[in-house]
Amino acid sequence: MLRPADEQEVTPSVLRTVMAQFATGITVLTAHGEKAHGMTANAVTSVSLEPPMVLCCVAHTARMHDAILGARSFGVSVLSAEQEGVGRYFTNKSRPEGMAQFEQVDWFPGRHTGVPLLAGSLAWLECEVTEVYPGGDHSIFLGTVRSASRGGGQPLLFLDGSFQPLDQRSARSA
Repeated sequence: MLRPADEQEVTPSVLRTVMAQFATGITVLTAHGEKAHGMTANAVTSVSLEPPMVLCCVAHTARMHDAILGARSFGVSVLSAEQEGVGRYFTNKSRPEGMAQFEQVDWFPGRHTGVPLLAGSLAWLECEVTEVYPGGDHSIFLGTVRSASRGGGQPLLFLDGSFQPLDQRSARSA
């Protein structure tokens, strides 16, 4: 049986290493308007079914933070295993800014907010910001889901510090 290793002081590095063992899906958060922007993120989760709500966590220093605050809405494109390149593109801080960064990817406007949503994704959400909560060096954006739809394919995961496709053989035997 595995047991916890000796306790360590919880530093940012230790927390990052420990949380890297928690597999998450990969999304691209998007906002439009004066400060249009896209950013790869894995800190996204459902909060409530009634009313439909999700949250995303964004660092205060990220351009996405001000973009969501300005737009008061955000989009979530859940990436498929075939979209690893798209996920990497939206992690690159040297890509173009504003709507120009979307010229390199296939996207369509959300029908409720107009937020860019990425074609070929597993799923899409359009959210209007309901609340913003402080969370240390991040803000927690709570969004009411205005539209939700599903595509097809296999998920792209983030585990142990890297993008990984879901191994269907391991998932079935678990």
